[in-house]
Amino acid sequence: MSTPLMPKATAIWLLENTSLTFTQIADYCQLHVLEIQAIADGEIAVGMAPFDPIAHGTLSREEVERCSLDPNTRLASTPLNTPLSHRKRGGGKYTPVSKRQDKPNAIAWLLKHHPELSDAQICRLLGTTNPTIHSLRNRTHWNAANIRGKSPVLLGLCTQVELNQAIAESEALQKSE
Repeated sequence: MSTPLMPKATAIWLLENTSLTFTQIADYCQLHVLEIQAIADGEIAVGMAPFDPIAHGTLSREEVERCSLDPNTRLASTPLNTPLSHRKRGGGKYTPVSKRQDKPNAIAWLLKHHPELSDAQICRLLGTTNPTIHSLRNRTHWNAANIRGKSPVLLGLCTQVELNQAIAESEALQKSE
């Protein structure tokens, strides 16, 4: 069993809102029984806001009621139903300042090695703008003489999976047309 997010704040809430024993709360919060007793006596954690484990989904109301009836049982956390991977949010792609100078090199490489990619796909992949792509394609970029095409994967501007996915999308679009 893992420790609750805020053990002392959780213990405060359990003391105030349940009829659980000090031992049950101490076992659940992984604190010492004397520490729970000190919280109940108001000696420690004075002024700390309670943390409701039921509202945050780490404990169920049924589990609290079950343990309230039998002082010898232990509380068990409910498994979290959050996915391990998170979906990428929309919006612009942030590039650290140290890598921004590499974007024109990556765009030049993509234009040379993957001409099937649309400008919109390149913008999404690298987090760049259409005017930058057009200026590199027309060789009117202010630094066109010094731009050497380098793989965006090696430059760290995108992953190989993202690049392969963009290429697969563009090939699928061309086949459907």
